[in-house]
Amino acid sequence: MGGSSFSYASRFAVALVLLLLFPSCGIVSRPDAPAERLLKRTIGLAAEVKEFGTTLGIEPTQALTQFSATQAPLSMLWFWMQRVGTLALRAPIDIRMAVGFSAAREQLKLEQVYRVDGYSVYYRQGNEFADPRSAATVSFAEEGLLRRVKVILHEDLHGDKNFDLPWEIEESIVTPLGSLAAVEFFKQKGDKANTELALASIAEERLVARELNRLAAEAEKFFKTEPAEQAKKSIVARLSAYPNYHRQFQRQVEGQNSGTVLEAKLSHDLAYFRFFDAIAALAEKVPNLRTLIEELQRLPADASVDRLEKHIEYLHKKYHAPAIF
Repeated sequence: MGGSSFSYASRFAVALVLLLLFPSCGIVSRPDAPAERLLKRTIGLAAEVKEFGTTLGIEPTQALTQFSATQAPLSMLWFWMQRVGTLALRAPIDIRMAVGFSAAREQLKLEQVYRVDGYSVYYRQGNEFADPRSAATVSFAEEGLLRRVKVILHEDLHGDKNFDLPWEIEESIVTPLGSLAAVEFFKQKGDKANTELALASIAEERLVARELNRLAAEAEKFFKTEPAEQAKKSIVARLSAYPNYHRQFQRQVEGQNSGTVLEAKLSHDLAYFRFFDAIAALAEKVPNLRTLIEELQRLPADASVDRLEKHIEYLHKKYHAPAIF
C-alpha cells in the first residue's frame, strides 16, 4: 500500500503475529464414528510400521502415535527465505523458520504472504512432523497407504537417535531412506501391488532429483549472467524443460507466485532431493538397507553438503557402485 512507513519485512512480521494469535484456542473435537475408526486404523498402521522400522535399525519416535480426537491437534507453518538471485547450493538456506499452531492445517487457511524485500519466500503447512505433538488427523488417515507409510518412516528417521544433523543434510538423507524403507515394508508384508507402487514412486523421485540438479545448475548460470529479475523469468521459462520436476513444482506452489517463490523453492527442494538419486543408486549395491542406514549414520554431527557428497562418493567406491556425480 502506498504511503505506508512499514517495510515489507515489517509487514511480514505483523502478518506472522496475526497468524499466531488467530488459532491460539485449539479445541479437540470428536470425529464421527467412521472417521474415528479410520483414525484408529491409521494409529494401528503407525505402530506396525514403527515396529518394522526397528528391523532396519530405525528407532521409533512418538510422532503420529495418537490421533487428533484424543490429543489437541498441532500443525506447523514452515517458511524458507533465500536472497534474491541466489540458490543454497553449497551452504544452508538463508532463513528457515517454523510457527506452530494449536489447530489442524485444514483449520488454518493462509491467504497471502507479503513480499519481503531482497528475499524469495516459500511456505508450506503440515500436520505431520517429527515431534510427539504430531497427531494423526482425518486428512492424513485418508491419504493413500504408500503416502502414510512413507511419512511415518520419514518422521521416525528424523528422530535424534537416528539422525541429528543440520537440517539440509538430514533431509537429504531421510527423504530417500524413507522411500526405500517403504519398499522394504511392503516387501516384508508380501504386498506386491504396493511394493510396485513404492518402486514406481522411487523411480519418479529419482527423475525429479536428476531434473532438479540440472535445473539448479542452469539457474546458477542465469543468476551469474543476467540481472536477478530477468534471470528469474528465464528460469521460470525453463521449468517446462524438466517435466517431472515441473509438475511437482506447480503442485507444491499452488496459491503462491512462481516468481517470488523461485529461489526459496529451488533451495528447499535441493535440501530434499539433491542426493536422492545418488543414495537410491547406492542402495542397489549395499547388501541391505539397514547397512546403508548405518553407513550414513557415520556422518559427523556438523556435516556439510561437501562432507555428505564425499561420504556418498566413498560409499560408492566401497561397495563398487559407479559414482554418479
